[in-house]
Amino acid sequence: MFKIVKKRRLNENMTWLVIEAPLVARKAKPGQFIILRTDEYGERIPLTMAGHDSEAGTIDLIYAAVGRSTMLMDQLEEGDALMDVVGPLGKPTEMEGLKKVCVVGGGTGNALAYPLACGMHDHGIHVDMIAGFKSKEHVILEDEFRAGTDNLYITTDDGSYGEKGFTTDKLRELIEAGNEYDEIVAVGPPMMMKFTCQIATEYGIHSIASLTAYMIDGTGMCGGCRCVVGGENKFVCVDGPEFDGALVDWDELIKRSAYYKEQEAHDRAHVCRLTGGVRYHD
Repeated sequence: MFKIVKKRRLNENMTWLVIEAPLVARKAKPGQFIILRTDEYGERIPLTMAGHDSEAGTIDLIYAAVGRSTMLMDQLEEGDALMDVVGPLGKPTEMEGLKKVCVVGGGTGNALAYPLACGMHDHGIHVDMIAGFKSKEHVILEDEFRAGTDNLYITTDDGSYGEKGFTTDKLRELIEAGNEYDEIVAVGPPMMMKFTCQIATEYGIHSIASLTAYMIDGTGMCGGCRCVVGGENKFVCVDGPEFDGALVDWDELIKRSAYYKEQEAHDRAHVCRLTGGVRYHD
């Protein structure tokens, strides 16, 4: 069992957990993820680690309660425990040779962008962070981003906080202002990542996309997280989760990411009216 030692609400839907997982924390690096189960009834779901403390033996997880498993996990409190935590999985973020990067996060993807941006900054890389949200009430990790990067630019779709507009508008503005980036890192909804990587290609800048996918075993055996990169089948769990953004088949990825939308909506609707808990069965 993996004890929850700290729980912090970031906004109405997003939560930060600190979990006791000493073996995982000992080996964890920025960009890697874990797969967990809440209990014996739970699904196996992947979550990127938002941080780790090898001395304390803990890992940080940031998630949005949007599906059955994350809704179940959201009912747990400090002192409760997760049944399974497996990791670290995936390849760590490549940082060698980089001097200046721009990390672009969109929506809940900012939770995944956080460890990448701060990890690069800790490595001595100049990091400009563009964090995009729908509106002010969705903004998360502002203080953490300011402390862990060189420059933070917040955009909101409705202009209720930061600058009004999309992350891609701000990215283009920064490039045209003369910022010479060695790399642009995109983390967020597939459509946002697609256009971010297209802008990078337009200006001749290398891009990296941190992909999320449906996973089962996390070892490349099931094929559930298949994506097409450079015309070849790759598996996010073992070949990624980070790939050359210019080589990703974005249309195929976007199509695959929509496969279970109807089932996910069905699961979210099954909440017990008496307890507020998620029902396991119809």
